Amino acid sequence: MININKLLSELLYNPADPVLFNSAFFFYFFALFLLCYLAVSRSKHGRVWVYTIFSLYFFYKACGFYVGLVVLSAIVDFNLSHWIHRTPSKTVKKSLLIFSIVLNIGLLFYFKYTDFFIGIINDVTAGNIHPLHLLLPIGISFYTFENLSYTIDVYRDEIPPVKHFMDYLFFLSFFPKLMMGPIVRAADFIPQISKPYRLNSEDIGKGMYLIIGGLFKKIVISDFIYQNFVQYIFDDPSKHTGLECLIGVYGYALVIYCDFSGYSDMALGIARWTGFKIPPNFHSPYQSSSVTEFWRRWHISLSSWLRDYLYIPLGGNRKGKVRQFINLALTMLIGGFWHGASWNFIFWGAMHGTALAVDKVRLDWLKKRKTVMTGWKASVLKVIGVFVTFHFVCFCWIFFKASTFHDAWALIHQVVYDFQPEILMELYQGYTAVFWVMALGFLLHFMPSKMEFSLEKLLGRVPVAGSVAIMVVFVWLLVQVKSTQPMIPIYFQF
Repeated sequence: MININKLLSELLYNPADPVLFNSAFFFYFFALFLLCYLAVSRSKHGRVWVYTIFSLYFFYKACGFYVGLVVLSAIVDFNLSHWIHRTPSKTVKKSLLIFSIVLNIGLLFYFKYTDFFIGIINDVTAGNIHPLHLLLPIGISFYTFENLSYTIDVYRDEIPPVKHFMDYLFFLSFFPKLMMGPIVRAADFIPQISKPYRLNSEDIGKGMYLIIGGLFKKIVISDFIYQNFVQYIFDDPSKHTGLECLIGVYGYALVIYCDFSGYSDMALGIARWTGFKIPPNFHSPYQSSSVTEFWRRWHISLSSWLRDYLYIPLGGNRKGKVRQFINLALTMLIGGFWHGASWNFIFWGAMHGTALAVDKVRLDWLKKRKTVMTGWKASVLKVIGVFVTFHFVCFCWIFFKASTFHDAWALIHQVVYDFQPEILMELYQGYTAVFWVMALGFLLHFMPSKMEFSLEKLLGRVPVAGSVAIMVVFVWLLVQVKSTQPMIPIYFQF
């Protein structure tokens, strides 16, 4: 009886222990899912039903009965899209689209920003409105944007509405990307549902490479660096020297990249193994030589969504330079606010928006002068660009990570006024393992793409039994090095 109770407690939602890709529960969940999925793999409807049921349960394990919001969102937007498509009146179409946008944004706003604006009202009016302290449904920012892109695309006649409700619920609840993205568009995903389930050696090799690489980034690099160094720095920057703070910022740059891209890679790998191709969400962003290039490589699904559904509808670059800069600023401000109800995120978005505007001026100036660098000059300029862009991005990460503006400026103050470079060897001796893991992380990040493709092909040639053995050995190794308390992914809060 005790074992049954323990089993039931494992199967039910536990707020203190949400399901994670790197948790022990997930490995059992995924193994059972694969068995059921393979059993119905020849039936399109069977695959849809199995995937959807497991996805909804996965979401329930992550945030309890907020799983109902995904189902409700699917019901509303599925029916609205059909109504929009059938209606001949442009006025009615636009009204229905506005209703969909208000409903989706309203739901997101209520859960994510209500307390933020209550705080502003209290500050401005000296009021005493009590915050609601609402629990933020995990993944709501991601599936809200997926809903919006779907209804907008139907309104624009770029895609037809999905015929079957279960197909749309499957798309919206698809568990590999449900909680942390990437933000997948219906136009890319829905057509894949009806395709027969077939895997080739490329799918197996690519999927394994992404899953193993994602777990390695998340557990070995991100969690280790954060729990053993970065968290101490950001908890109270004023207690640390400027050198420690600077290395802490470099560490956080690696932490947030490996944390988020690791989860995205695992989502892509799981999807690949189950017959679906999701567009990549990261492409070595710290190799960027400009802020514009950085946003083509970082959180690609969000930056492309903001471009297509916000920046271009605002006018993009079609209404003059001043308007273009305003559109860039607004897009990045909203992108910053999307990350959370905090002035830090807004300031972070504003800095990136300003940098993008400045970069546009630079690019236009080079275009007018018809300046083209070649040879060693181009290489030097590229290196300088990567160095400057990386440090600008790191500077912005300070405000992204810090709890308050005070903490952010305290960290900057330490770097500027209390650097103390003479403690470098003492610091290295105290955090030797952290320094080596950071070095490994940056080395892997700057690894040439050809090496990645070679490794993927090599894994694709391994027989199924060998692939299973590799995964088992790798998971066992992770268990040996991972911390006893899994670190909640950074983008869970968004």
